Amino acid sequence: MSQQTRPVGATPPVPDPADGWVTGGVVFAGVLMLCGGVLAVFQGLAGVIEDDWYLTVGDYAYRISLTGWGWIHLVVGLLVAVTGAGVLKGAEWARLTGIVLASLSLVTQFLFLPYAPIWSVIMIALDVFVIWALAAYRSSGRVL
Repeated sequence: MSQQTRPVGATPPVPDPADGWVTGGVVFAGVLMLCGGVLAVFQGLAGVIEDDWYLTVGDYAYRISLTGWGWIHLVVGLLVAVTGAGVLKGAEWARLTGIVLASLSLVTQFLFLPYAPIWSVIMIALDVFVIWALAAYRSSGRVL
């Protein structure tokens, strides 16, 4: 069994942007952003239209009214969906914007954990993947 070893102090390997995993990951990240953004809009609408849709939480350090959470999810969801469409079109602005918005979405889902714990954990995991995929990709032009 032969293992390749890297000399001490050598830089670690960098993902190859032409690799199918990286390119496919970016396409998948764009689709996740588009779908996740639309679902966040629906999540936000549920909080804005009907406050009692989510369970009330007792003393919580980051307590915001459910209407407030609804507006936060609505706005972030719209921005994420538009940026996801930009990622799929290969727009130059979309990669960095996508990383920032996926990070923002991750934080909002973390703060929303007491209201929808399973959904929030799933969205956090998907946001981490989106951040990785957009950070690993280094090419200009259309992704699809």
